[in-house]
Amino acid sequence: MKTNRLCKLSLAISLSIATTSALASPQAPISARSFAMGGTGVAVAHPSAAPLANPAMMAAPQHDWADDFGLMLPSVNARFADEEEVVDQIDDIQDTIDELEQSINSLNQGSAQDNAGKLREQLQNFDRDTVRVNAGLGLAVALPGPSLSVGVMANGNLTATVRGEYSENDDARLAAVEAGILTPGITDELESRGSILASAVAEVGLSFARSFELNNGEQLQLGITPKYIELRTFQYTERVSRFDDDDFDGDEFETDKSGFNLDIGAAYAFGENREWNAGIVARNLIPMELDSAQARGEEKRTLELNPMVTAAIAHKSDYHVVTAELDLTKKKAFGFEDDTQWLAVGAEFDAWRYAQLRAGIRHNLASNSDNDGIEEDTQFTAGLGLNVLGARLDIGALYSSADVGAAIELGTAF
Repeated sequence: MKTNRLCKLSLAISLSIATTSALASPQAPISARSFAMGGTGVAVAHPSAAPLANPAMMAAPQHDWADDFGLMLPSVNARFADEEEVVDQIDDIQDTIDELEQSINSLNQGSAQDNAGKLREQLQNFDRDTVRVNAGLGLAVALPGPSLSVGVMANGNLTATVRGEYSENDDARLAAVEAGILTPGITDELESRGSILASAVAEVGLSFARSFELNNGEQLQLGITPKYIELRTFQYTERVSRFDDDDFDGDEFETDKSGFNLDIGAAYAFGENREWNAGIVARNLIPMELDSAQARGEEKRTLELNPMVTAAIAHKSDYHVVTAELDLTKKKAFGFEDDTQWLAVGAEFDAWRYAQLRAGIRHNLASNSDNDGIEEDTQFTAGLGLNVLGARLDIGALYSSADVGAAIELGTAF
């Protein structure tokens, strides 16, 4: 093989990570603070993050140093799951194919037999192994007001999965080489495949929120975010021997759809000092669907953007926030991954406004006995916030048995 096709597969994986940093089923957009607190935010979001988490929180009681203006510019997060070290496997397979081809061309029968057996084992181990990348980018600005709070947000979220698929026909080809039959160009005939499946959701919205005082003196906040959404999918499957990174940008492998949608939210502050806050948000009230392109030898998949409802409760003071959050609906998987329905707990400890220490944990309640993707189970998060001269820096980290992740955000609030 004059051109190393598996090298192109590895390059295509890298391209899927680097060129779709705003695109399989994307996670809900979150701030770096929320990322560090187990993905929570419905009952504790600051004004700049409220258009992403719960628009009603723009009008909710906040610290007096964060209730006039909020800016997120930008917020970036990413997660990476590679349970079986797929990328390392690709590198190893690439080396073996090179060695096999050189052995056959030089008529080195012993070396060719050894490399054929090694390659057959590697391709078998590669079968159904999956690597997944999640990435998100968010921008937002909020102007809380005594009668009406207004915010603007834009965000994009990606999940891209890559999977190996082994063909039993390659057994016979490689077994023939092991038996001493050296056929030039046999590596070009391999039928084992690589598949890339990705989807994106990009949003631009305008948020409005207002606070209402109830008869008992407690407060109810209501918020709404009309928004424009674009959905996009990418599905590409090809033999390892023919995998071509030039096809990665081919229009025939992409589909897209756009339309208007709506988020609504509510928050309720109560308690002697309004130290308790309950929140609920319903995202994407208008269901949307998009079929993927017809990849070679693959069925079409459907990206579903269905209404998602999340409820939360929080207790806060000048020095701490503790919150619990539950998805009341399940998000259906699109790519080689699991359905998700998160139960999350997050906490934040504040040091006189200048620094915040955060931690969280969330567990997936969805049943995934019929899914074959990378497992979404229990995730642990932590993070730090720093405020210096009005500028804010938030960072977060995530770890689970399958995932590692990080988030960073710049902004300001006053």
